[in-house]
Amino acid sequence: MSTASPVVITDSIWSPPTARSAALLRTAALVVGFALFTALLAQFKLSLSFTPVPITGQTLGVLVAGGALGWRAGAASQLLYWVLGLVGLPFYAGGQGGWRSGTGATLGYFVGFVVAAGLVGYLAEHKQDRNLASSMSAMALGSLVIYVFGAGWLAHDLGIPVATGETNALSLGVTPFLIGDLIKLVIAGGLLPAAWVVAKRNR
Repeated sequence: MSTASPVVITDSIWSPPTARSAALLRTAALVVGFALFTALLAQFKLSLSFTPVPITGQTLGVLVAGGALGWRAGAASQLLYWVLGLVGLPFYAGGQGGWRSGTGATLGYFVGFVVAAGLVGYLAEHKQDRNLASSMSAMALGSLVIYVFGAGWLAHDLGIPVATGETNALSLGVTPFLIGDLIKLVIAGGLLPAAWVVAKRNR
């Protein structure tokens, strides 16, 4: 704690930040920033006539947030994103927001975003984001988590089987998105090792 005398009145009213409070402020700013980043990517939307789940850029935001922030802050950023949409901000796919949009057929995906960001962040904290192979594997696991939660809730919400029959949760909530999510996985999986290379060069 600093014992220096205040120079101006604001120094007396609002003390300069300690290292701990500065770190907390930095983390909070990053959590908010990545929540907004995911919201921005959600606006890239392509609706499909046969499923209530649209193609968006959200999952790229989820994977990058987890890898960049670690498990606590990464999960917090996606939880904040979900909550901000729930209270009515137009943060979901195509500018949607509100309780119904955040708790309907796609609720499982929002839960999956939080869990996936936490998982990818945990793996990043254990240095799985340092090379291309392990980074891609981490992103693949994160994507799998999103699918499990998303398709699982979709089956429950729509009252359809997970994998059997002509219409099922996999055909509505997984297979239409595999190619797009593979592209996003590759982008996220390559971005983090590249960022580490740049960071090491700039030290």
